[in-house]
Amino acid sequence: MDNQQMADGLTNWIKEKVTAAGLNGVAFGMSGGIDSSVVAVLSKRAFPDSCLGLVMPCHSNGQDEQDAMALAGKFAIKTQKIALDSVYDSLVQILSREMDAPLSNLTQANIKARLRMTTLYAYANQLGYIVVGSGNKSELATGYFTKYGDSGVDILPLGNLVKAQVRELAAYLEILEGIISKPPSAGLWQGQTDEQEMGLTYQEIDDYLLKDQATDVIRQKIEAKFAQSEHKRNTPPIPDF
Repeated sequence: MDNQQMADGLTNWIKEKVTAAGLNGVAFGMSGGIDSSVVAVLSKRAFPDSCLGLVMPCHSNGQDEQDAMALAGKFAIKTQKIALDSVYDSLVQILSREMDAPLSNLTQANIKARLRMTTLYAYANQLGYIVVGSGNKSELATGYFTKYGDSGVDILPLGNLVKAQVRELAAYLEILEGIISKPPSAGLWQGQTDEQEMGLTYQEIDDYLLKDQATDVIRQKIEAKFAQSEHKRNTPPIPDF
């Protein structure tokens, strides 16, 4: 399937999922990253008059917000900015006090992702929209997402595309080059990048997923991450009795 077929197919798939749910449109986060940008453009194609991109800075890199707004301007995507800094600060302060310990970087990062999920669903509920997520196959396979955070969505149009395929689709959709070329980052803390945090490159993950090619060390890393994160890809277990 070429990129035009992929773009058209995903646009129609989004339409079908919203229609089947009996709802009116789509809401999605806009982080200034490549995945959320592709989702934003596909969503705009699917629902030109009933899509909303939420820009939700939370002690975030200002450049990411600028990139998100530049993309919204280019494609005429309706956006709403909701600054979560003060809500996040209050919650972290309360939890740190009650736990009598500072929160770890991971705990704080997951709080950011879950606050964004809550904000997205507030808008989606209010408007009668569904929430479109931006997770891709490379992230889903390695568990590189926050449970009930950025995975807390209704549909994942990029869920069968590895990172390299998302980049190709982004180029076809004419996403801004600055967004395509910058190092992937979840924006969880200053200087954070996906590949540094995972200890793997997306190329290594993609080669493993698409071609089953990897060194023994890389294969072990990826398969360990897959096993450790299996609970994140499944609904909560219930007894079989």
